[in-house]
Amino acid sequence: MARKRYLIVTAGGTGTRMGAGIPKQFLELDGKPILRLTLERFLEATPDIQIITTLPESHVVSWRQYCLQEGFRCRQRLVKGGFTRFHSVKNALEYVPDGALVAVHDGVRPLLSAAFIRRLWQEAELVPALIPVRPSVETLKLLDRTEQGRLVSSGESLDRSRVFGAQTPQIFHSEDLKAAYTQGFDTAFTDDASVAERYGIPLSFTEGERYNLKITTPEDLSLARVLLPLTD
Repeated sequence: MARKRYLIVTAGGTGTRMGAGIPKQFLELDGKPILRLTLERFLEATPDIQIITTLPESHVVSWRQYCLQEGFRCRQRLVKGGFTRFHSVKNALEYVPDGALVAVHDGVRPLLSAAFIRRLWQEAELVPALIPVRPSVETLKLLDRTEQGRLVSSGESLDRSRVFGAQTPQIFHSEDLKAAYTQGFDTAFTDDASVAERYGIPLSFTEGERYNLKITTPEDLSLARVLLPLTD
């Protein structure tokens, strides 16, 4: 029997790198907030999904009002974001039962396809932790920074064939991820995979999606406007 499916959308950041007057998840892309586009992709793929959205405390009311005024019928539990992404996910996991599949996804990754999401759900039934990744296409340099701020070669090299970039959604058996989040916070916890791996949960990897871009800068937003029609 398939596990019930839950989605935690991390949208609790302030978006300082974007340089906009509002957090980046609320900026518009194709006439809609980025966060709404992200949620719509998951609802298209999994109409009965249970959604938990983490938000900055100062934007919980305004997001609820937006959904009502614009007729965005998305059943979601709104949870106050924490000091870091780790703390936001930990807050959200309080509303996820054991025995489910729980996907954790960046609220500013709206370009993933419904087919991609459905494939990940199917693969995640069979493993405790599923992480989508993409191979590095750039030549990688290990550099050091001098006291004057200048970049210099470290004399070390990386084998590009072994370097992959992790994407979201990262999907877990909920009882495993909840156990992993009983650990204390560490700055090395940059995503949920790092939290799970530290706890000893074996990670499985699968091919990510090329256009599954995380929008964090104005340049990313410009690129997303070009890519959006290609991901429908």
